Amino acid sequence: MLFRRSYPKLLAYAARRLPTDVQAKDAVGETMTRAVAHIGRLRHDGGGFDAWMYGIIRHVVVDAQRAMAKEGPGPVPDVADWRAEPADHTVQREDAAEVRAAFARLSDADQELLELRVVAELSAEEVGSVLGRRPGAVRMAQSRALLRLRALLGEEREGRASA
Repeated sequence: MLFRRSYPKLLAYAARRLPTDVQAKDAVGETMTRAVAHIGRLRHDGGGFDAWMYGIIRHVVVDAQRAMAKEGPGPVPDVADWRAEPADHTVQREDAAEVRAAFARLSDADQELLELRVVAELSAEEVGSVLGRRPGAVRMAQSRALLRLRALLGEEREGRASA
């Protein structure tokens, strides 16, 4: 039951960090395999089961990214909703492009922190367990990363307006 509950969140995390759905699904499969093989290492202190699973997938994704770096860049996924009305689709696509561009300009550490805290909805304690930080440091880093993202998003919108 825990694995079934974790699968969609882990897949979403991997899909944001890897260029294809196949690679994301493979990463989650590898994560599940490693988790089953090492279930005895799960401790009930720290971040709990979710944090432990994100710690595993984080390593799997990094391994996949290293392998891809040797092969060269791949396609960038498009997150726009294809079911939207044409005008809505255009606006959503532009907004998503601005957010993606601003997000891509953040440091890798800021990107990962925001993915874990905001997108995966892990607590500061769970993220701290994954990243090896104290919960207070995670909250402070999140606040600073969001401020940087907001500033970068403003720059992206200014650039689009002047173009």
